[in-house]
Amino acid sequence: MNPTDMFRLVHPAIAVFYVFPLIGIATYFALQTRQRRLAAVNKEKSKIPPVVGQEHVKIGRWLAASVVGISLLGMAHPIIKTLINKNALVEVPFQVMFIVAMYVFTVATLVFLYRAKTPNWRAVFATLSSMGLIILGCQDGIFRRTNEWYISHYYYGIVAALLMIISVAVLPEIYRSPAWRRSHIGLNMIALLLFIGMGMTGTRDLLEIPLSWQEPVVYQCDFANKTCE
Repeated sequence: MNPTDMFRLVHPAIAVFYVFPLIGIATYFALQTRQRRLAAVNKEKSKIPPVVGQEHVKIGRWLAASVVGISLLGMAHPIIKTLINKNALVEVPFQVMFIVAMYVFTVATLVFLYRAKTPNWRAVFATLSSMGLIILGCQDGIFRRTNEWYISHYYYGIVAALLMIISVAVLPEIYRSPAWRRSHIGLNMIALLLFIGMGMTGTRDLLEIPLSWQEPVVYQCDFANKTCE
């Protein structure tokens, strides 16, 4: 494996040893929080400690930032590779500056989202950071598998990241309104299904990507008929 191949593994490696464990922890605390809330509604004594809700919020915020971060990292490799291949720094320097600016913009608006106090500002920064993700995802070089969007690792990841951003934006509202709480639960159940799908589609994509020194031969194959000469 050369440096290019190792760089490709950074995104899935971080997902395996950091992001997916956070998903499990957040899900566990969510179930514990739900059970404790139901026990309180039924006026039953629960053995689940009161701190579980605070831990769920803390882990959930970490998870949301991690999902957005790993999405940005996953898109960085194909974008950088494409820019290098077409000598973009010389040929189209504006495109390079635009992509760098969009990365800074997306990270900055996400940070502001975490610091925002009022609903209006949370909505603004959630929208801006979501736009940054989508715009970066539209850049050349990213394998989107649009013709099979329903089994696309890219689309699963983008939608999951957007749901995480929304979850952070509406977090204070779930303490004020049962409707927001139910919406929060529903959106995160969808996100959990997407995470499961990402685990499957990500593994599939790793199997389909050849090592860099194998690319000239592998990409001569007939992928439609699944034959190689």
